[in-house]
Amino acid sequence: MTFNVSADAYGRFMGRYSEPLAVQFAELAGVRTGQRALDVGCGPGALTARLVDHLGADAVSAVDPSPSFIAAIRERFPDLDAQAGTAEQLPFLDDSFDLALAQLVVHFMSDPVAGLREMARVTRPGGVVAACVWDHAGGGGPLATFWRAAQDIDPLVQDESKLAGVREGHLAELSEAAGLKDIESSALAVSVRFETFDEWWDSFTLGVGPAGSHVAQLDKTGRETLRARCAQLLPPAPFDITASAWCVRARV
Repeated sequence: MTFNVSADAYGRFMGRYSEPLAVQFAELAGVRTGQRALDVGCGPGALTARLVDHLGADAVSAVDPSPSFIAAIRERFPDLDAQAGTAEQLPFLDDSFDLALAQLVVHFMSDPVAGLREMARVTRPGGVVAACVWDHAGGGGPLATFWRAAQDIDPLVQDESKLAGVREGHLAELSEAAGLKDIESSALAVSVRFETFDEWWDSFTLGVGPAGSHVAQLDKTGRETLRARCAQLLPPAPFDITASAWCVRARV
């Protein structure tokens, strides 16, 4: 999936979750000085920034299909190798990296097994491939309240619970199908505070991802109905949203 939104819009919608998640994910993957790393589906750079902090810009590459995100990454890290491309056809040579990481990306790949297999191809033998995806199927993701409200209004609404990797154990199944070895599964969690309900709701009106697309196709009455149902489901502000992500760490 290509996100045809600005880096700022994505950051306001998902960045507040993905940035603290990146800290934990980099640690889980075992990022350490001297390695070369690839950020697959880098978005505006939540994980990329952590990799640069650990390894330096000259040891990090990033790839994403969205032109706005690649432009943002290049502006933010002028010395970093940032390329347009998809996970299923990575524009890198075999055995180029010690680690290939995909944060919140596998569920948007058109062919997740092919994407993970490509990540393995560009990683040296014995290197690490790691991925994480929100627990959309178990109701632990950051958008759970939004999708519950949408389905309360219209039970036919398609949420993100059927996407690849979002249920427990599925990332490991996909990794095995991609030929990865020594697969380890785990879960990570982050908590984000919202001072007002509008701070939470407004990010859904920016058109980002499936949730943003759902809001965008509603008329004014539909939006207000959805907004009101979300307000009913959430606690009084300020409130915290805790989001959990399924993770895998494997070897090539």
